[in-house]
Amino acid sequence: MIRRLLVAAGGVAAAMLLAAQAPPPRPAYDASAPVRVDHHVHVHSPAILAILPAYCNSPGRTGKCDPAFQEPLSPRDLLAAMDRAGVRRGLVMSTAYLAESPMMVPRLPNAAAVVRAANEWTVALAKRYPRRLSAFIGINPLTPTALSEIAHWRGNRYVTGIKLHLTNSGIDLRSDHDVAALAAVFRAGAAAHMPIMIHMRTRAKDYGARDVHRFVDDVLPQAGDNPVQIAHAAGWGGVDNNTLAALGAFADAIEADRTRFDHVWFDLAAMWNDDTPVSDLVKLVVLIRRIGPAHFLPASDWPFSRDLAHYYAQTYCRLPLTRAEWATIRSNSAPYAIN
Repeated sequence: MIRRLLVAAGGVAAAMLLAAQAPPPRPAYDASAPVRVDHHVHVHSPAILAILPAYCNSPGRTGKCDPAFQEPLSPRDLLAAMDRAGVRRGLVMSTAYLAESPMMVPRLPNAAAVVRAANEWTVALAKRYPRRLSAFIGINPLTPTALSEIAHWRGNRYVTGIKLHLTNSGIDLRSDHDVAALAAVFRAGAAAHMPIMIHMRTRAKDYGARDVHRFVDDVLPQAGDNPVQIAHAAGWGGVDNNTLAALGAFADAIEADRTRFDHVWFDLAAMWNDDTPVSDLVKLVVLIRRIGPAHFLPASDWPFSRDLAHYYAQTYCRLPLTRAEWATIRSNSAPYAIN
């Protein structure tokens, strides 16, 4: 009866009253079906925890360390967080590369030994929890030990892949020397059948399409059909103009020739939080649709995501995807995620 009267009355006011009485639209994201594989988590090894104070207070850094980055969290803390969120498996990225970062001033005299110790500890996690955790060793492509570290772990059943962090490694994608070193690591990873996870954003203030073009032309082909996971959707967490420009350049390249990117995925680790403007989320969705949801992996960058259950049930659902798109991304699991 009320509806008939309102319709008869007509006008904007009537429409507003009808909208107020209507039930709220059901969100596209279905939090009752949890993410099963988190493709990007961290647990610092004791060797890295020992150097973190010096690293975080180093004059070589341009900013402060996130408090979450410095917490002495344990593998049990990670597993408990995964359990609360319903996540069955986590890909643990070794932070060994911090020991050889140029941000560490003065440089550690035993940096190579710290790298090895940190990687050994991370690999031991995969051996200890084979059903829950996979290990990626960490290296700095610009160091003399990068290729030998890959060779050391080649064939180890508990090593899933290689983690690279271009910001912390001081790599410049506009430098011929740096690009050649990075390409050599990609060739070595492919030869060892070790997938590569790369935090691609550099310290360049105008990082963006130019850097992606160089990467796509001179580095990515060295991987062949070896899987490559690009962290933070080609950024370093958050949505800003640099990240959108970089991901947009990838979208252009993928639309031009999708066959070149059959083995490339982008993880969505820490890309947005509860305060990210909706306008930025919409821009990100446009690029996800151009590239295709099948190329995007659920990831958190834990512990930076803080409470993993809240992150996947509340924060993640802010991205305005359709239910079908969310179902694809939520269920995506890279072929290397399961040992």
